[in-house]
Amino acid sequence: MQIIPVASGKGGVGKSLLSANLAIALGQAGKKVILADLDLGASNLHLVIGQTAAKAGIGTYLTGQSSFSDLIQPTDYENVSFIAGDSEIPGLTSLKTNKKNDLINQFCKLDADYFILDLGAGTHLTILDMFLLSPQGIVVTAPTVTAILNGYLFLKNVVFRMMYNTFKKGSPAYSYLDSLRKDSESLQRMYIPKLVAILEEKDPKNTALFKMRLEKFHPRLVLNMVDDPTDADRAIKIRRSCQQYLGIDIEHLGILFRDAMQDKALTSRLPVIIYKPQSVLSQAIYRVAEKIMQSETIVFDDAYDITTNADASFENAAEEAAADFHTRMAYVEELAGTGALSVGELSELIAQQQFELTRLRNENNLLKKKLVKAAQQGFKV
Repeated sequence: MQIIPVASGKGGVGKSLLSANLAIALGQAGKKVILADLDLGASNLHLVIGQTAAKAGIGTYLTGQSSFSDLIQPTDYENVSFIAGDSEIPGLTSLKTNKKNDLINQFCKLDADYFILDLGAGTHLTILDMFLLSPQGIVVTAPTVTAILNGYLFLKNVVFRMMYNTFKKGSPAYSYLDSLRKDSESLQRMYIPKLVAILEEKDPKNTALFKMRLEKFHPRLVLNMVDDPTDADRAIKIRRSCQQYLGIDIEHLGILFRDAMQDKALTSRLPVIIYKPQSVLSQAIYRVAEKIMQSETIVFDDAYDITTNADASFENAAEEAAADFHTRMAYVEELAGTGALSVGELSELIAQQQFELTRLRNENNLLKKKLVKAAQQGFKV
């Protein structure tokens, strides 16, 4: 079974669109496919494939209200089964380790040719581990500066997560990473190839294992919402950035042009390749499906177990890195170095960051005034 996690660093780039239509395209080709909605807390994949909300979903399974076998439901599409999520049960976006590991173990027992997981956006630990169920996950992004930046940030955090899963607590490499983690900005700013070279000197045996796993890691890229053919060049620049700064080689699966048919299909509660199979968007998805069917299934080594409890502090480092202004600017510097971002886009991003900082300062000043006023009133009483 080829596991295909589909992720994005940023919401609203068409991740669910690709997941749903790709599953149907593979099913039409005679492949047995299971499609799962892992966008926990915001599950709506059933709407994209025109299904009614399921009574049993991942949420009901995690809360003990249904068995895992109850989750796998047939669809109206040939060879495609569906596992619903659950957006109404609180806490699903931050699964406890035992719940996450249970889900992973259940997923690995599924019987299918392809298992497609529609993951949530962002760099939460659960999302990173689900993406690492396979070396061949798909990252969906768009040509906008924020989408590219967040897609790159996502991949960098995936590589860091792989490090923490490889270098066990107590090893020389782990100790060095732990010392760097105390300054999360410095850790996140360090290029992966440079970091690996340092780790190789400190812990050659474990670093050799990590390098082997990194070499097997071949995430795939889909560039969505393309309006101008020249935007397709972004994929080449993103790949160059990943090679230079992350030490990984990504495969370019293709581009999806923006197509008005998608909105009409969604309104009709039909996947676009069913609503209009000859549309530009549908044909692009069929080409992506064909490339996947022609690809060899790659797996990590048997010793690589993502259900082991890597240092939970990594989650905090990843979340902080995703939100921190200075760290985000470090990613901008990296992408600018290979031309993935133009001068105009850099200016736009800096303006956005300055606006955000100004807004935060104003909110902070307002809160200070309220606190001072409240303290004065309390003193008078």
